[in-house]
Amino acid sequence: MADKLTPTKVVKYLAVLYVLCSLLYSTAHLLGLTRSSSAATASHAIKARSNNEKPLTVPELQQRYQGDQLVSWGNSGTRQEAMSEDLLLGKVFSDAMGPSKVIPYYFKAEERFDNEDLTMATLVTHNRFKVLSRLASHYKGPVSAAIHVNDDASKQVILTDLHKLYEENPDMRRYVDLHLVVDKFDRQFNMWRNVAKFFARTDYIMMLDVDFHLCTDFRKSLKKHPQLMDVLRSGRGAIVVPAFEYIHEEDGEDWRDFPKDKAALLDIVRTDKIDMFHRSWKRGHGSTNYTRWYESTEPYKVVDYNYSYEPYVIFKKEGTPWCEERFIGYGANKAACLYEIYLAGIDYWVLPDDFLIHQTHHYPEETRAKERKYNKKLYDYFREEVCLRYSRTMIAAGLWDTSRADNVKQECNKIKGFNDVVGRMLGQTQA
Repeated sequence: MADKLTPTKVVKYLAVLYVLCSLLYSTAHLLGLTRSSSAATASHAIKARSNNEKPLTVPELQQRYQGDQLVSWGNSGTRQEAMSEDLLLGKVFSDAMGPSKVIPYYFKAEERFDNEDLTMATLVTHNRFKVLSRLASHYKGPVSAAIHVNDDASKQVILTDLHKLYEENPDMRRYVDLHLVVDKFDRQFNMWRNVAKFFARTDYIMMLDVDFHLCTDFRKSLKKHPQLMDVLRSGRGAIVVPAFEYIHEEDGEDWRDFPKDKAALLDIVRTDKIDMFHRSWKRGHGSTNYTRWYESTEPYKVVDYNYSYEPYVIFKKEGTPWCEERFIGYGANKAACLYEIYLAGIDYWVLPDDFLIHQTHHYPEETRAKERKYNKKLYDYFREEVCLRYSRTMIAAGLWDTSRADNVKQECNKIKGFNDVVGRMLGQTQA
């Protein structure tokens, strides 16, 4: 005789039926998603082979560019939202003057680079195109260049010359990623530096002014000093390459006459024909301690830092501060960038056998004088602001009593009233 169907049994049967339906739906959904993802991966792989690019994985496909939109995909494989590229880059460079149109990878290098390679991150204006071309052929390594294009009648001339540069020099095509910044604002140096850094495709960059000639092989030297590579990997150190210039400008016009090793450089130093870059402004590069460098055979740490110090440095792209984009024009822009890097707990170490030499070109001196006056005032305010910001951050993160805060304590103590403010912040934290 069949069992009597009770309310309790009805509930049990419904529960079992619900579980079975859920399993069937989930299985069908997973199979459909897998097929969809596999098809997307296969489609990308075909395109990647034709473009000589590495195929994306399924997770990478779920967060990818489509045209000029950044698309987010949910777990169900359905499109959730789209962000325009202009909106994204507008936020990234929001402190710069605008509106600006940033066009990343206007030209993309054909070479594929190792993650631990060193990218020359530089900024270039129309009158320095030939210098950029020489850099590409001389360095034969990754270059990320921010190119400013004036958004006026000269725009087409600039783009035409840029295409001509790529047609004439195969090294430009092989090694240089070019990113355009199209606007009406001249000399946004720190914004341009950030563009070059943001789109660099290796773990380490050198923040380089394009007018400096690379006299020695930095990459080879770093391999000779594995302790410096460890410093770079840790994100706690930046590597200084000493910079020089000829006393008489005409001596520095032909890079082919520049010395190619330290011994040859020292011979010229003894004749007083070459010296540290901008020796009339010792605070700019004096902390490198050139007297010590002349005698050194091993890397050494910069110990006499000052807030005007603006060397040319190699550092880790990930986790390092960005250059403050409020600095427009000449004066303090690079110093401010390096100041914040220093306060973040990153020490400076000097390569003992490598150097750069400035290739002579002329500056608009009247413009430089006016902009330096403005930026000096801005830098005074900026130093106070960034000292308070890093102090607050390190106190809140429990880093104030660690070596990470040493640079903040050393440098910011020079600001009047700083210790009183920090004392109050520490008191609030302890309370």
